[in-house]
Amino acid sequence: MCGIVGYIGKKQASDILIEGLSKLEYRGYDSAGVAIIDNDSINVMKCKGRLANLEQKLKEAPLKGSLGIGHTRWATHGEPSDVNSHPHSNEKGTISVVHNGIIENYIHLREWLTSKGYNFKSETDTEVIPHLIDYFYNGDLLDAVMKAAAKMEGSYAIGVISSNEPDKIVAVRKDSPMIVGLGKDEYFIASDIPAVLNHTRDVYLLNDKEFVVLTRDGVKLFTEDKEQIEREVYHVTWNADAAEKGGYEDFMLKEIHEQPKAIKDTMTSRVMMGKPITLDDIKITKQQIENINKIYIVACGTAYHAGVVGKYVIERLARIPVEVDIASEFRYRNPIIDEKTLMIVISQSGETADTLAALREAKSHEARVIAVTNVIGSSVSREADDVLYTWAGPEIAVASTKAYETQLIAMYIIALFFAQNKGTLSEAELEELKKEMLKLPEKAQKCLNHKEVIQRFASKNYMHKDIFFLGRGLDYAVAMEGSLKLKEISYIHSEAYAGGELKHGPIALIEKGTVVIALATQDDLFEKMVSNVKEVTTRGARVLGLAFEGKESIEKTVDSAIYLPRTNPLFAPVLSVIPLQLFSYYVAVQKGCDVDKPRNLAKSVTVE
Repeated sequence: MCGIVGYIGKKQASDILIEGLSKLEYRGYDSAGVAIIDNDSINVMKCKGRLANLEQKLKEAPLKGSLGIGHTRWATHGEPSDVNSHPHSNEKGTISVVHNGIIENYIHLREWLTSKGYNFKSETDTEVIPHLIDYFYNGDLLDAVMKAAAKMEGSYAIGVISSNEPDKIVAVRKDSPMIVGLGKDEYFIASDIPAVLNHTRDVYLLNDKEFVVLTRDGVKLFTEDKEQIEREVYHVTWNADAAEKGGYEDFMLKEIHEQPKAIKDTMTSRVMMGKPITLDDIKITKQQIENINKIYIVACGTAYHAGVVGKYVIERLARIPVEVDIASEFRYRNPIIDEKTLMIVISQSGETADTLAALREAKSHEARVIAVTNVIGSSVSREADDVLYTWAGPEIAVASTKAYETQLIAMYIIALFFAQNKGTLSEAELEELKKEMLKLPEKAQKCLNHKEVIQRFASKNYMHKDIFFLGRGLDYAVAMEGSLKLKEISYIHSEAYAGGELKHGPIALIEKGTVVIALATQDDLFEKMVSNVKEVTTRGARVLGLAFEGKESIEKTVDSAIYLPRTNPLFAPVLSVIPLQLFSYYVAVQKGCDVDKPRNLAKSVTVE
């Protein structure tokens, strides 16, 4: 959520801040602002709405200065408004702060500061921070920020500037992402790497409760005890243009088309014919796998849907009991965890607050944790016992597509690795499954060829208020993801149902003209799924069916059909989700929605 950028160097800070914030728009926001030091005074400009609004205001009334901080806010405490926008300042205007996260004890701090004579202008939790720093300030900004951080509970990434020390930025992170960019005679802070890639590929990845001081002479990192830290520089290997649209109309469409490559990249060096499945540097032994009595897969949103597929394939191939949980529910239900439990957490960003909390809960009970994430150096990757990176590359659109595909591949790799070690599959069976997996990139590319058919179907059905998805087995897991995509970017009410549950209530929603997307890729459930489709068409539903090539008999019961390249039904989710992503995209485009930045949503949910 939100985006932070800070700059100190020789260039005009406002230009750098706006450019950096534009690279973070995908994180979701409803207001934007900057604070820039000029002639030993802080000038603040902020406003509700899109970054373009702020950019226009800066064109009309430029703020000069070569040091500043900027922010895009996603409202939590206090409605979206000019006054609630960041940066927030102390009453004297000598300290300005940008903040991502939530200060959980802000009410107590606000009451305490009010008793000390401080006055508040906004409804935000963030405004306590500059006042708190002001209270502790005694000529040393770093010291004041440290003392303030010691009083704050919750999650935060904070950037601070002061007109009393006009050549310095102080920053700190706890449970909210922040990186430090190392340029030539210029330095940056940011919520994510894309914000600085046009200026440097060398960054520091901050750990929790680490403080950083940026001056024109360089960067210093400190512990909360003010001990200096030596940190290895992380060099970003992907290009800045990987986070650009590359000729596509939207990031989402670009990322859908990047999926064949992402699938291949995530399998590279891990799945090879004639060689054992490998999990990079994960050192889990055959004996340890055999000692596992339960696996929890914990995630949120799209990652949770990948986990549902993971449960199915791990139980099917490795014969280990698996529970899949929504992270925000898991942490509060007092789950049964011990040293024989394995947890797999899935998070594209590696910063999802509820998933991190579940990870920590598991580790506190001595469970082993494997993280599946796309972001090197993210919080889950640092705190888990083992990490399996998905090589999706930068995913900018808020609605996840290629990250989901690579999470699926990670689930298959883990399932095959466990089956290989437990001996639940023969060598011949393993080789046949690997052979099919290695064909998935080519078959995913073929699925993209259906976009004209899907676009036509979308153009005829984008005006509906309700659309339903049906599936059985693995198809039901994909139906949930297809339904979520449609909700996220088109704002159409959508639900996914298991086909066998139709008669237990959902069929009451079907009437003449109702649109239903029916998945029928599971051979052993095909006839049952066809029966479910007949149940809804009999009541007037218009159905788009998805099936494998060779299953053309489905045309007898649906209005339109899309045929996927034949693969082992176990791998069907990798292919069947692509038409559903395209359908959601084209429906949203027809409605005129902002496909990459849907309302009220953020790319990375770093607060509860």
